[in-house]
Amino acid sequence: MTDTERNRLSARAARYARVGANVGGVAARIAGARFFGLTLDRGRNAMELAAALGGLKGPIMKVAQLMATVPDALPPEYVEELSKLQSQAPPMGWAFVKRRMMAELGADWQQKFADFEHQPAAAASLGQVHRARAHDGAVLACKLQYPDMQSAVEADLRQLGLIFAIHRRMDPAIDTTEIAKEISARIREELDYRREAKHVALYRAMLEDIDLIRVPKPWPELSTGRLLTLDWLDGDPMLAHKDDALEIRNRLAQAMFTAWWFPFSRVGVIHGDPHLGNYSVFARDGEGGGINLLDYGCIRVFPPSFVGAVVDLYHGLMTNDDARVVHAYETWGFKRLSRDLIETLNIWARFIYGPLMDDRVRSIADGVKPSEYGRRQAYQVHTALREKGPVTVPREFVLMDRAAIGLGAVFLHLRAELNFYRLFNEAIEDFSVERVAAEQAKALAAAGLDPAPAP
Repeated sequence: MTDTERNRLSARAARYARVGANVGGVAARIAGARFFGLTLDRGRNAMELAAALGGLKGPIMKVAQLMATVPDALPPEYVEELSKLQSQAPPMGWAFVKRRMMAELGADWQQKFADFEHQPAAAASLGQVHRARAHDGAVLACKLQYPDMQSAVEADLRQLGLIFAIHRRMDPAIDTTEIAKEISARIREELDYRREAKHVALYRAMLEDIDLIRVPKPWPELSTGRLLTLDWLDGDPMLAHKDDALEIRNRLAQAMFTAWWFPFSRVGVIHGDPHLGNYSVFARDGEGGGINLLDYGCIRVFPPSFVGAVVDLYHGLMTNDDARVVHAYETWGFKRLSRDLIETLNIWARFIYGPLMDDRVRSIADGVKPSEYGRRQAYQVHTALREKGPVTVPREFVLMDRAAIGLGAVFLHLRAELNFYRLFNEAIEDFSVERVAAEQAKALAAAGLDPAPAP
């Protein structure tokens, strides 16, 4: 065993111990309360779990945030606490950055840049971003992965079972097996910066004709599996514009809608992480502005049949066509569909599709705080499903739900007023599964990505 392998094994073992002790301690208290017939204080347990996860500052934060957006993956008290978690990983110092950059680009790495700023411009759970300048004057964003992230991710994912075990002790209505598989696959993909560079190329091709959205250009010669160099896109935080004129807020909301739903409806690709740090707002003299898409780690490619079921469910709900609704759920992979189960699933479906079925200018949801978007409907689904036993949710729903809830929260932050019906119907105009399949195959091949997995 080499020193590097030994260090990685040591790092992973230490990670197991810390995550296991922190999360397992909460699980043990819950199990003990159940065994002795004591009343559980969910609020207190949720705060303890959030504190345990927050203290780790690593990829498990992403796991927690993904789970917080899936209806009934965790109890409401846990959702509230986990949604407060923010990545606060301490940045690498300059001496450490130099060693990491040398490992990625070689001993002469500094000669490959005209300038490279010592202090990071941003820090996240998996890496940090440095502003740099190419020899031709282009401003660059260099995302450098923290060391031992693979060990940290594997240790954190190993503990997913403990987190879900907590929920199983609380009378769950949803079997989280497929959810755990999806989260694990997406988190592992985020470690591969070469794959992310291909995602950037894919989005540049899909959105190249849309002025409202800017996608950076990747720099392959300055990138590796753990270093991603892109164009630097100047912009302001989205929330800096929440008090702008309605026309500006609506323009930004329309840009967000287009960036997420046009690639999905036409190519079967979705960005699964629409949180506020993954985009910024650019201004343009005389023409208004739009959004910069900054992060491409959490991208999901769906089988064309899955996209077809999304459109089928929309039309089925619009026309009260029960057969089309059932066909959509079956295509997605729901099993043993009874009348009661269909009506329960329709609670969530009508919530997500509601604004898209209403042909008028409106807000995404009246009188709802961004942090509470979808909370009431998720509770209704949970209450109904508890009477019917655990339901296995297809894994694709993790990022679909995250995208829907995340976008809804952005629209609420902006207090946008749009005709979501017209925007959605424009996105699915001339839709067919065959067309999505053809466009997807062409786009993925051009970006060097593998075809979507079969459903």
